[in-house]
Amino acid sequence: MKRNLIFNSIWFKMVIFLVVFGLLLVSILIVNNTYAIRVVRNQVAQSNKNFLALYMNQIDRSLGDVDSYLYTQVAFNSDLLGMERSEKENSEEYNLSKIGLMNQLSNDADNFKSIDFIFAYSVRNDDLLMTQNFGGSYAEREAVRNDILSILRDGSVFKNYNYDSWLPIEINGKYFFCHAIQENGVYIGAWVNADKLMIPMNYVDFGKNGKALLVTGSNPISDAEFIRENHIDISGINSDYELTGTRAKYLVVGEKSTKGNFSLIAVLPDNIILQKLPYFQTIISFLPYAVLGILVVYSLLLRKIILQPIYNIVAVMKEIRNGNLERRIHQKSSTNEFNLMNETFNNMISQIHDLKIDVYEDRLKLQKTELKHLQLQINPHFFLNSLNVIYQLAQVGNFELIQEMSLCLVRYFRFMFQSNSTFIRLEDELMHIQNYLRIQQLRFPGFLTYDVSVPDSMLKCQIPPLMIQTFVENTIKHGVTMDEPIHISICIGYQDDDQIKILIQDTGKGYSQEVLEALQAGENTLNEQGEHVGIWNVQRRLHMLYQDHAYVIFYNRPEGGACTEITLPFSVYNREEAS
Repeated sequence: MKRNLIFNSIWFKMVIFLVVFGLLLVSILIVNNTYAIRVVRNQVAQSNKNFLALYMNQIDRSLGDVDSYLYTQVAFNSDLLGMERSEKENSEEYNLSKIGLMNQLSNDADNFKSIDFIFAYSVRNDDLLMTQNFGGSYAEREAVRNDILSILRDGSVFKNYNYDSWLPIEINGKYFFCHAIQENGVYIGAWVNADKLMIPMNYVDFGKNGKALLVTGSNPISDAEFIRENHIDISGINSDYELTGTRAKYLVVGEKSTKGNFSLIAVLPDNIILQKLPYFQTIISFLPYAVLGILVVYSLLLRKIILQPIYNIVAVMKEIRNGNLERRIHQKSSTNEFNLMNETFNNMISQIHDLKIDVYEDRLKLQKTELKHLQLQINPHFFLNSLNVIYQLAQVGNFELIQEMSLCLVRYFRFMFQSNSTFIRLEDELMHIQNYLRIQQLRFPGFLTYDVSVPDSMLKCQIPPLMIQTFVENTIKHGVTMDEPIHISICIGYQDDDQIKILIQDTGKGYSQEVLEALQAGENTLNEQGEHVGIWNVQRRLHMLYQDHAYVIFYNRPEGGACTEITLPFSVYNREEAS
C-alpha cells in the first residue's frame, strides 16, 4: 500500500516527468532537424488555428444572433404571416402587413453589422422586401435584388437546403452567404457578402504570400487564382495542418464553421516559418544540461515549497468532505500563491452556507421568469377568425350579436393581458373559459355546446392561469367542424380530500393514436408547425410549480371523444380560500 502511494504521489510523478523530459531532449538532439521542423510547424499551425478558431467563433456568434432574430420573426411576427395573403384579393391588408414588416426589418437591421441586409419574399405575390442598409449605389442594390429574385423564383438553390445553416451562393464569380427560412409561402432571410466577413483578416500579417481565405468544401471562395497557380490542396483543412504546394510549400490550417458548409483557412509560406530554425536548434542543445541542474535543485525544494502546502490542503479537504465544515487551513510561512490559496479556501468554506441560499434564491427567480414567459400564448388565428365572425354578422345586420361578440373579445383580451400572475382564482379562469366558448359558439352557431360543473366551495381555489383553456382550445382546433355538433364538458371536484381533479372531455373524434401514445409516454409532441405547444406549456408549468405532485392523463372515451384529467395538490392556501 505504501509503495503504491509513493508511485501515485505528485512528487514521484513530477520527478519522473522531468527525467523523461530530459531523455526526450537528448533524443531530440539525434533527430534534431526533423523534429525541430515538426515542432515549429506544429506551433505555428496551432497558433494560427487557435487564431482562426477565435475569429470563426466570432463570425458564428454574429451569424447565430441573426439566426435567432430570424426564428423570432417567424414565430412571433404576425406581419410575416400577412405576407401569405394574396395582394390581388385583399390589397389593403397585404400592404399593411408589408409596410409593418418592412418597418420592423429596417429598424432591426442596424443591430446586425455583420450582414448586408435582411429580406422577406412572398412566393404567392412574387414580392421581395429588402432593407436598404448596404451597397454604394442604387444600381448595386438593384443588381443584388434581381439576383435574389432569380434565386427565389428558380427554387433549385433551396431544393435540398438545410434551413438551419448559411448557404454559400456564387453569383458572377462572387460569393455570398444566405440564410433563408421558409414558413408556408413566405421566405425570410439574411444576406452577406463573403468579402465583408474577411475585412478584419486583411489587417493580419500572414507573411509574404501568406493569405487567409474562406472556402466551401474544396472550393476557394476568395483568391481562387492563387490557390490554382500554386497547386495548393485545401481538402485536408479539418486536420491539424496540411503541407502542400508544388512551386513552394505552404502550411494550410483551417477552422470549420458551425453555421454552414464553409471554413476559414490560413495559407502560410513554409520558408517563412523555418527561417529562424537555427536559433531554435541552439536553444535545444543547451536544454538537457539545464534540466540536469534543475533536477538537483528541484528534488530539494519540491517538498518544502510545493508538496507540503498541497498535503495540508488535501488533509483539510478530506475532513470537509466528511462533513466537518468548521475545519480550516492553518496559515504557515509559504509562498504568496499558497498563502492566497489558503486564505481563499478558508473564506470559501466560511461563505458556503450563504452561497447555497443565494443559489436557491436565484433558482426561484429563474423559475418565476420562465413561468411568466410560458404563461401567455395568443393565437393570431383566433383573433382573425373572431374578426371574420364580426364581419359576417355585420353583413346580415345582426347588431345584437355584434355587440355581444365585441364585448366577449374585450373581456377575452383583458383577461389575457392581465394574466401575468403565477396563480389566479378558479372562478376567474372559468369565467374566461365561458367567455371564450361563447365566442366560439358565435363562430360555429348550432355546432358547439358546453357545460361547466364545479362546487361553489372551490371557486376561490388558486390554479395556474390559462391551464384549462389550453385543452378547450385544443378541442376547438381539432374537433369542432361544420359537419356535426360537438359538446364540451368541464367537471371539477375533490379527489382524496387533498387534491383537485379537473376533467375536460368532448364528443369529438378524440386524440389520434400517434399523438395519444406520445402524450401518455410523456414525450414532447411539439412539431415544426407548433401544434400541441399549449399542451407542452401546461406540462412544463405544472412541473415547475408542483414538481411530481401534479400530473395530466390523456385518453379517449369508449363512446368517442378526447378526455383529459388534470390533478393538482389542494394546498393549505387553497383550503383557507375555500373556507
